[in-house]
Amino acid sequence: MSLDWNALGEVAAVSVGVTVGVVAVFALGVLGIAQVETAREQDGGTHALGIAQAGLCFLACAAVVAYGIYLIVPQFH
Repeated sequence: MSLDWNALGEVAAVSVGVTVGVVAVFALGVLGIAQVETAREQDGGTHALGIAQAGLCFLACAAVVAYGIYLIVPQFH
């Protein structure tokens, strides 16, 4: 049995990279929600940029998760 160590290394590197990226984007979404809450506490208003930031970040995370499920489930191909 032969193991392709280069391919294994590539898969591991991409997996770690995508995981760190998704966590960072999710954290930016949480930061957007925190901006909205801070604006709401200070002046009673909303922070439209924070809402847009959170929405886009969470949408990007959901898209990455959906793509991963698409790759895993063979009935989708």
